[in-house]
Amino acid sequence: MEESDLSALRERAERGDKDAVDQLIALAGEQGDFDELRRLADQGNTTASDQLIELAGEQGDFDELRRLADQGNTTASDQLIELASEQGNFDELRRLANQGNITAAEVLGELEE
Repeated sequence: MEESDLSALRERAERGDKDAVDQLIALAGEQGDFDELRRLADQGNTTASDQLIELAGEQGDFDELRRLADQGNTTASDQLIELASEQGNFDELRRLANQGNITAAEVLGELEE
């Protein structure tokens, strides 16, 4: 998609065109465009948040998942726990457990047995 088409799509989305928003999310997900997904998610779009979490999980982006989890996104927390357990990242699991995340504490306990 050319930049002019993308700009037009963004303008439509900003005017409340839900189809344009959906197209932007799909395009950003396909292209791995964290910035676009983050921008839409920060505007409160849960579909963009979900896509951002999925992309971050696929790419092993602990920082992005941590940012979202620290903002209270439970889906991001769950993805972060899954990624940390898959990669044996005990420090991340401990950090989450110390913040009161029961699932992280349980997973940590299982892995440390």
